[in-house]
Amino acid sequence: MGRMEKWREVRETLREFALRFPEAYEDHPWGETVVKVNKKIFVFLGIEEPTEKWNPTVGVKLPESHGHALALDGVEPSGYGLGKAGWVTIPLMGTLPETEVLLDWIEESYRAVAPKKLVARLDLSQEP
Repeated sequence: MGRMEKWREVRETLREFALRFPEAYEDHPWGETVVKVNKKIFVFLGIEEPTEKWNPTVGVKLPESHGHALALDGVEPSGYGLGKAGWVTIPLMGTLPETEVLLDWIEESYRAVAPKKLVARLDLSQEP
């Protein structure tokens, strides 16, 4: 699989992982794919296919890892004022961090957006 196609695999892995969190669900506002909890977006996955104006990205809220994420090549604060609230946009077609790092960031974003009772439920499900 070429590097240009790997983004599809990574995007699907991130989508499936995000949907495993308590009460997470997929939605399609503005023709884009997002994953929400409690009617709030915690992962932006963008549109299905690249266009002239859009390349595949993922957007997450990172209150703790924000600085680390922005230090990576191509990662930038999200637009529409979201960057000020800790949101970052990660390009999926360039050099990506390890998938494990991206999964950790999705979990961090979920924890930042989800109600405390759902975060507590997540913590219980992760105990050995």
